[in-house]
Amino acid sequence: MTERKGYPSRTAIPPHILDRLNKGREETKSMSECLAMNQSTLIRAILPSIMNPSLGNDLRHADGIVARMRLIGECLQDHPDELAMAATSAVDTARGWASFTVGALPDLALKERLEMIRPFATDPHFAVREWAWLSVRPHIHAELELALELLVEWTKESDANIRRFASESTRPRGVWSTHIMELRENPAKGLVILDPLKADPSKYVQESVGNWLNDVAKDRPYFVRETLDRWLTESDSDATHAIVKKASKYV
Repeated sequence: MTERKGYPSRTAIPPHILDRLNKGREETKSMSECLAMNQSTLIRAILPSIMNPSLGNDLRHADGIVARMRLIGECLQDHPDELAMAATSAVDTARGWASFTVGALPDLALKERLEMIRPFATDPHFAVREWAWLSVRPHIHAELELALELLVEWTKESDANIRRFASESTRPRGVWSTHIMELRENPAKGLVILDPLKADPSKYVQESVGNWLNDVAKDRPYFVRETLDRWLTESDSDATHAIVKKASKYV
């Protein structure tokens, strides 16, 4: 059987597919499908014991999907059995909830938090990998110097998903996340992450590095141009040329 393709917009999703997504009977295939799902309905379908009037009310009033995912992750702290179920669930969104629990846990050293998020950063589903970096980004932002020091090691990993996490989680503007003003204003600090990835063979990583620099180009176009020119003198690989092309959007 041919695997179905993801729908490009929420309005394009047929009712029967949305119903299956809301009941945890099918994985999401696009970010539009993630956005279209009803989180409360999915909780009632696969983890009904954690749903209560307070959580339901909070979810109704939450501003955006990241806020809803974060609320559920916080709730799962008090339900260890359900957290274990979510972390190993066949439902990608449930694994995403579990990743947000890693971000919600109090009193963790950043190194320990990053180690805990690794299984979600390497998840086979694209959305879980996005939830993974979003869940811990506030902690990366809060301890930026230490985060950059720790994530340099991630750029050396054989798993492209881990290398991509190092880049994506530190993007100055990011997606659905608070900007890291320190990197917008002084992007040279991010070169410890970017330089090791300037010739990365993975397109997944290349696109993230290109987007990192596109973020910066909106504030510091000359820095981006200088960086790209330097990379071209240091590497003539197809990978570097692909990154340079991606990162030249605003310069």
